[in-house]
Amino acid sequence: MAYAGLFLAAFLAATILPAQSEAILVGLILSNDYSIYLLVWVATLGNSLGSLVNWYIGRYLEQFRDKAWFPVNTTNLKRAQNFYQKYGAWSVLLSWLPLIGDPLTVIAGLMRMPLLPFILLVILAKGGRYLALAYLTLS
Repeated sequence: MAYAGLFLAAFLAATILPAQSEAILVGLILSNDYSIYLLVWVATLGNSLGSLVNWYIGRYLEQFRDKAWFPVNTTNLKRAQNFYQKYGAWSVLLSWLPLIGDPLTVIAGLMRMPLLPFILLVILAKGGRYLALAYLTLS
């Protein structure tokens, strides 16, 4: 049940919904009841799949930019597209950062980043963050 809760928290934390996966991961590590490697893997998987949802949203979002409910104005959308064009796919390595990470994964979809490189870079970024957090928790 703890693994499922961690997965769900990590998944939601990667979307626009508010969730906190790091605190749950640290708590489970400190409990000494679970495999640290499995905890890191589950958190990475959940967070990466949440980013995949963002990529799909971005992939199909721009077709609605002329709608009144569209969440981003034209100026901010253009700014985000320019950022991605300047830094390219490597910007997805920043997807682990709070506040800017989730929008970066939406932008990657919007800019038609190929799925395989997207997934690999997101797993590297998200997994690296959770590994570092586990290491710092155990130190």
